[in-house]
This record gives sequence, C-alpha cells and structure tokens, in this order.
Amino acid sequence: MGKLKQILKKAMLWFYAVMARLLPVDSQKIVFQSSLGRNATGSPRAIYEKIVELGLDQKYRCYYILDEPKKYKGKLPGRVKLLKNARLLYYITMACAGVWVSDTRFQNYIIKRKGVKYLQTWHGTPLKKLALDLEALYMAGEETLEDYKREFVRNTETWDFLISQNSFSTKVFRQAFGYSKKMLEIGYPRNDILFLPLSKEMAEKEKQKLGLPAKKRVMLYAPTWRDNAFYNKADYRFDSPMDFEAMRRAFGEEYILVVKYHYMVREKKDWGTFEGFVYPVGDEADIAVLYRISELLITDYSSVMFDYSILHRPIFFYAYDLEAYRDNLRGFYFDMEQEVPGPIVTTTEELVQAITKTQKEAELETDYNKTLGQHNDNYNRISTKYRERYQNFCKKYNSFDTGHASEKIVELLLK
Repeated sequence: MGKLKQILKKAMLWFYAVMARLLPVDSQKIVFQSSLGRNATGSPRAIYEKIVELGLDQKYRCYYILDEPKKYKGKLPGRVKLLKNARLLYYITMACAGVWVSDTRFQNYIIKRKGVKYLQTWHGTPLKKLALDLEALYMAGEETLEDYKREFVRNTETWDFLISQNSFSTKVFRQAFGYSKKMLEIGYPRNDILFLPLSKEMAEKEKQKLGLPAKKRVMLYAPTWRDNAFYNKADYRFDSPMDFEAMRRAFGEEYILVVKYHYMVREKKDWGTFEGFVYPVGDEADIAVLYRISELLITDYSSVMFDYSILHRPIFFYAYDLEAYRDNLRGFYFDMEQEVPGPIVTTTEELVQAITKTQKEAELETDYNKTLGQHNDNYNRISTKYRERYQNFCKKYNSFDTGHASEKIVELLLK
C-alpha cells in the first residue's frame, strides 16, 4: 500500500508540473490556506472575509484549501470553493491561480509561476527561534538541520510579501527566513476583530455557538507544541502536567477552562473526568473569537501572548519546562523572564495562586462585564506588579495592529 501511495504521489506531481506549463495564470483566482490546510482561520480567513465584505468575491474566484472540506461546508461566507488538499482539483487550481495567501509554507514542489502574487501572512510574532536561527532540530519527519534550512530558504524565495506585527518581527523574519522582499508592517489581519466592541450579550451568543455555557466566565489555555513530542511527522502530542482537578477546585464554580490545541497537535485526549469544567475546542474554532470571550489567558511560549495583549487582559505563563525548552529544544529571541507581561509559574499550585491574587486585585478596579470584549487603553485588569511591563510589551510587540490590516491587504493584492 505504501508503494502505491508513492506512485500516486509521483503521478500527481508530474500532473501538476504539466498543468503549470499548459494553463495560463489567472489573476482572478485566489487561493487561501490556513495552518497547512487543517482549518480555515487566522489571517488568511480574515483577508477572505474582507473580500466578501467588499463584494469582491463576485469578481474574484476564491478557493480555500482544506484537509477536510466537509467540516466547513456552508460555514464560510461568500462564494468560495473548498478544495481538498493534495487532490486533483487542488493541483489544477494551484497551477493557474494568480494570488496565493497562506500563513504556513506551501510544499516546495508547488511551483510558483511568473505573474503569481504570493502573500505570506505567517502565524505569529516569534518568541521561539525559527528556521535559519535554529541550532538543533527535533521536529518529526525532518532529515537534517542543514536540509531543513535549505528547504526553508527555497520556500521563502517564492514569497512576494510578508506581514509583520512589529519592528522586532521585521528584524527577526529577515534574519531567520533570509527574506529580502517586501515587508508589510501593518499588523495581523486576524487581529482586526480584537478592535471591535463586544457586548455581554454578544459574548454569550459566541459561547453558545462553541458549545460553551453562556453564563460562565472563560479561562483560555493555549500552549504551544513541543518539537520532540509527536506521534508521527504530522501529528504532535498534547503534553501538559497541569493538574486540571486542582484548577476545577479553585475556579470551577465561576469559570470554565477552554483548551485550544496548537494546530500542529493531533490529540484524542479523554476529558470526560473534567466534564463541565474543561472544554477542548477543535481546529475550526477561531482563536481570535476565543480571545474575545475569555477573561484571562494561560500559555507558555506561544505567540498567542502577542495577540492577546492587544486586549489588555491578564496573561499567565505556565512554563513548567522553561529551562529545557529554552536551553535545549528551541531557544528564545528575548529574555522571557524579563519581558513577558505576567507571572511565570512552573506548577499548578503557583498558577492558582497567581490567578487568584490577580483576580482579587483587578476586581477592585474593574467590572468585567462592562469591558468584556473591548479593546481599551486601561490596564486595570493587570496586576500592579506587571502593569508597566505590560504597557511596554504592547508598545513593542503590537504597535502595528490598528484593526485595519485586512483592508490594506485587499487593496494591495487586488488593486
């Protein structure tokens, strides 16, 4: 069976190469891909929705590449065709589409032709070292560090535009990706929604759509993936020593804990023991919506910290493997212990204490229900110990986010 798959794959690649030679590039066709095709969220989705909002989906033919198109049938607005990843129509469309929009890399065998515009939105401000800056490689399916870097450079050479959220990212991306073309310093389209008001009633409706209890307050737990914790080259494990029972005892009366896996994680964990408190959400759940309905974030080394800080809400860093991750697995671009805008803890007990302390202090100053979902310039929810650091963090890492990135991108790509 494995040999047959290899033969079919080679046949498809040959077919794609032929189509890329025969079909003319069509500037009216736009392809979108999010998270390697695992979902339809993030900046590509935000850009697509702006095209629909402006009525441009009537003029342009839009395609969304997905591993499981059936999951999204009838769920995307506008006139969009859902393409099954790595199937016949996918190769035909990629061979002639005039505009590509993605937040991850296309495979290097996908040939970019003259006349094609390729917008790489990427998927976050980097805390962890990337690409050419890596000193060791633990990812599943990669042969050697040298091969990985060589393939990465081949890929970035096809990008025409790359989005940056801040000056820090611009510098890192140019260095880590070996990227020298147009950098769009406009913030992330996926964050535009964070600048829109959200009433308590609207938040409750969003919770209901996600299958969450509308009246409960939300804690969001969104850790990153571990390069060396995987089932196979495509599926990574959800490894967390958090004591979920202790979290339920401490906060279960008032809160639920929403667990959002990284898109690289494929986990079948049984959460039945914590039913009514822990709510895992799938790939199709847009994390920007989860930001809006949550009142605090628990993460580790994920770039979600940069996006979430736009809302000026508490962030807690459950970094149980900080030294191993920083010193052996990835390495960081900045001193996490000096810069992150919230307490770093290594045990569930410390996490409970940090959240409890912050909540008591913040509730003296802020009515959560009045400010839920709103982007504002006050930092009353933040512990006084971290308030100045939080302000400095926002100035440095989300200075380009204004709520208008999507419309700027559409103007650039389709003018």
